[in-house]
Amino acid sequence: MEERILLPHLFRTEYRNIVGVLCYLFGIEHIAVAEDIVSDTFLAATEVWGMQGVPENPTGWLYTVAKNKTRNYLKRHSLFEKKISADLSYTAPKAEELDIDLSHKNIADSQLAMIFTVCNPCISNESQIALALNLLCGFGIQEIADAFLTNKEVIYKRLNRAKEKLKEARIKIEQPTVSEITSRLETVLTTLYLLFSEGYYSVSQNTTLRKDLCAEAMRLTHLLVENETTNKPAASALLSLMCFHSSRFDARTNENGETILYEDQDEALWNKELIDRGAYFLNKASTGNQVSKFHLEAGIAYWHTRKENTDEKWENILQLYNNLLILEYSPIAALNRTFAVAKTRGKKEAIQEAEKLKLTTNHFYYSLLGHLYTDIDDKMALQHFETALKLASSNADKATMSKNINRLIAKTTSIFTYNTGMCA
Repeated sequence: MEERILLPHLFRTEYRNIVGVLCYLFGIEHIAVAEDIVSDTFLAATEVWGMQGVPENPTGWLYTVAKNKTRNYLKRHSLFEKKISADLSYTAPKAEELDIDLSHKNIADSQLAMIFTVCNPCISNESQIALALNLLCGFGIQEIADAFLTNKEVIYKRLNRAKEKLKEARIKIEQPTVSEITSRLETVLTTLYLLFSEGYYSVSQNTTLRKDLCAEAMRLTHLLVENETTNKPAASALLSLMCFHSSRFDARTNENGETILYEDQDEALWNKELIDRGAYFLNKASTGNQVSKFHLEAGIAYWHTRKENTDEKWENILQLYNNLLILEYSPIAALNRTFAVAKTRGKKEAIQEAEKLKLTTNHFYYSLLGHLYTDIDDKMALQHFETALKLASSNADKATMSKNINRLIAKTTSIFTYNTGMCA
């Protein structure tokens, strides 16, 4: 792979690894130092590789240069070196003797420690996701801005505020204890779930970015499942949910970015390998005696990977939604439940259930009502689709609503023409 393609790829995969190890070594208050060292390492790679060509082991080259730059920094900043040695209770006072461990195991340990550091309740969910993208996934500020559909200045300030809050709270970057895993794993899993959702439900038209967000959320969740201390049923359930959702990623939108409804999706585009992985992790999640929201959502997602419209399928989905709403009520989950109600109890009962929700600022609410009213009261269905169009924010959603409106108008017109002809 030539330098032009290789360096951006390595920046994404190795930047996060080296930053994680250095942060793990230096502490949260020295994130900026770690980032500067790694940025200098990649700048050196750009210059040297541009003149001398790509080395035989590019990753090894980066690791060696990062280690050397770290030692040089410590030599130039003796006070910093003494503080690091004191903080680590490190016996060797010389920078050149400091062990900068970039082994696969230490990288995984560093990333795990960073996950629990970044997913700290002292900072907002948005900040947790932004920090995770930056420090754990190697996303640049522009990429994060694109993911949040905002500008670089907003993200830059959000990241800096989050880092300052973590410093002020004196949060340590360390392996989570059993009690910390018990008390904070749900927060960590929720952050990773939101990170995945930023990609899967993103209004961004950048398909590559959206897939990258989902892939990174899955990678970090897999880290939890691979580690003995964090390998809990809820983590496997979340990974299962992500696999099931990702399996239908390519079938959810057309070439214009318009949403394809579940029943209209091409099953041939579903990723069978991811469906099998989802089933594997869902089975792993079945141990223990606690059921999390991720178990229930993974169960719903599992049934959606079975295309056949059987009574058993939709009844199971409805009961899973009922249990999910009892465990943790969510208006969106309640809205999605009405689709299962339509399948099991009929459209009229589903309309009654949906209208109770009164989600009058949500375009999905009106879109669902439009679909439910179609063939029952097409005039009402058209009104709901038009309201959904007004509320939709993304071009893709607007295009989908416009298509629904045009289809309904064409249907109404053809019926009117047919009836007029019969009268004539």
